Amino acid sequence: MLPDSLEEKVLLLCHEAFGEGSQLEELVRLSGGANMESWALRYGDRAMVLRRLPGGSREAMGGDDNLGAISLAAQADLIEAAGAGGVTVPTVLARLEPRHGLGEGFVMSRVEGETLPHRILGQPGFAAAEAQLTQQCARELARIHALDPASLPDELQYLPPLELVRAQAEKYRETGALLPVFDFTLGWLRQNAPPATAPAVLHGDFRMGNLMIDASGLTAVLDWELAHLGDPARDLAYLCAPSWRFGHYDKPVGGFDRIDALLQAYREHSGRDIEPARLRYWLVFSTLWWGVVCLTMGELWRSGGDRSLERAVIGRRVSEVETDLLLLFEKVLGLDDRNGLTWEPPSERASEGEIDYAELLTALGEWNRESVQAVTRGHQQFESRVAGNALGIARRHARWGGIFERASRDRLLALGMDHAALCRALADGEIGLEDDAVWNHLRLSALERMTIDQPRYAGLAQARQRWCQ
Repeated sequence: MLPDSLEEKVLLLCHEAFGEGSQLEELVRLSGGANMESWALRYGDRAMVLRRLPGGSREAMGGDDNLGAISLAAQADLIEAAGAGGVTVPTVLARLEPRHGLGEGFVMSRVEGETLPHRILGQPGFAAAEAQLTQQCARELARIHALDPASLPDELQYLPPLELVRAQAEKYRETGALLPVFDFTLGWLRQNAPPATAPAVLHGDFRMGNLMIDASGLTAVLDWELAHLGDPARDLAYLCAPSWRFGHYDKPVGGFDRIDALLQAYREHSGRDIEPARLRYWLVFSTLWWGVVCLTMGELWRSGGDRSLERAVIGRRVSEVETDLLLLFEKVLGLDDRNGLTWEPPSERASEGEIDYAELLTALGEWNRESVQAVTRGHQQFESRVAGNALGIARRHARWGGIFERASRDRLLALGMDHAALCRALADGEIGLEDDAVWNHLRLSALERMTIDQPRYAGLAQARQRWCQ
């Protein structure tokens, strides 16, 4: 008969894997983890991390999470192969079996360091590490891309560029979303797809947040669930995606360096030349990919597959991606000379009379910050911060949502089409971003939506600086 509690199950696993005679001294849920649970544990003198599916099974998270993740067994196999190939990874110590009652997962060694980008980037204690990150990331990516696909799990799939675009378009349509910038981007990706290359092993999620870093530099490459086969340029571009710059928008490589420096370092470690145009294509693709992930996470919450608050809040990050894509296309299409928007963020108006809905949400946010965040730690504190973000979005929408919606309708009326018609015209190539009225409407819409959803996102400040001259 299986033990009931998580602690008892983990202790049983440790007894089996490492022998009896030691105590389970800690079992702490680590912050984050919308797609995977991570638990820090210590058994005797062994510091480890348990990785498993949320709730222990795919059923607990609503079945397939629609992100293309490989199984945890395949991840463990890949981590072992990567380590043998010189990649800096943790050691897989034990694998979960049905008899353990813990679901799908494995236990790996705990590597010392920090993963949270805001604690690393621009911080004096990590200055020496940050100075080496470009070289170290290029080295790790070169070693990953040199792994022999034939010796790795069959779950690593390959799709050529046009098939990847088709798959993203299908996922986007399945959500029922109507996002003009996404429709335009999908058309651009179809029309500009590069020739297929010989498939290489890709990490698939190589970015700050999935790299363990200490004061001396990179100590482990983590989170291999999105590994697949593909174009090496895609891994490099993913590291440069705007959402993974963590407040340092002017440093496109992970928030710490320039793209030309990354390409040079990768050339030195791999012997491969990555053409800037190919990298730019995958940068646009990776940016859109994250936007579609945000939509699918929202749908997973809506369907009841995973009702975690984090899923729902990530679903509101779509406006962040819209802004990022417009900033990318400004360069790609040479639209830099058409700025000069007149736009200012709305100010907080003084209220009187009965308390309005925005004020209620303000009060709730203050209570959460002062009475919940202040007394919680670990994953519970993380969830409280997520709740604070959700309350902020709702408060700003209550205050300004109606104003922005009316402004959008007026602009569409001047264009002579409704929102759905604009999406269709952009998707079919009937109009493009070169049309001044369309370009201005999309930029203003992005500024309005970001002001509600992500007012502190660095891309919003960048957009205002570049567009509102």
